[in-house]
Amino acid sequence: MDKLNLRRDLKAARSSLSPEQLRANAIKVRETLLEQPWVQMAGLVACYWSTGSEPETHGLVFALWKHGATVILPVLREDYDLDWAVYDGPDTLKPGRFGIMEPVDTRRGVDAIRTAALVIVPALAVDRRTGVRLGRGGGSYDRALARVGPNVPTVALLHEGELIDGVPAEPHDQQVRYAVTPEGLITLM
Repeated sequence: MDKLNLRRDLKAARSSLSPEQLRANAIKVRETLLEQPWVQMAGLVACYWSTGSEPETHGLVFALWKHGATVILPVLREDYDLDWAVYDGPDTLKPGRFGIMEPVDTRRGVDAIRTAALVIVPALAVDRRTGVRLGRGGGSYDRALARVGPNVPTVALLHEGELIDGVPAEPHDQQVRYAVTPEGLITLM
């Protein structure tokens, strides 16, 4: 299946999830991640502020911050690359491009992600054999992930059924090392 049709099908499946399913999934994903020693020890975490039917990260970001991690969230630039700024609590966010909440803190630059000890990214799907993630098609996270060191844990958050075989891949598509679904943590590479 090509990327366009796969994205369409995955978005349709996500839109059919009830608010109760989304909440339950968010709790399971958050608890699974927060149980991992390498998550607990990460001093600087790059994450994202979820929107719509994405696996919800608001509680995860807050929990990481409350447990002492510095959390950086993306700020979408005009060229669709990602700048980064520090999250300093729920009152430090404002709507950015496309209405996605962004930190009001000073922008740290596109290379700020290089200093993260843990990187959590959105995905519509991840290939269980290769770790290649399928995003929404703008390439923002592929560019950001290309800047991350090889030993840094990279994690995609997914709903059930989004860890699949055969995600179409192009040379610029980046892999993640882990996926977290409501069923648990999966090591991919």
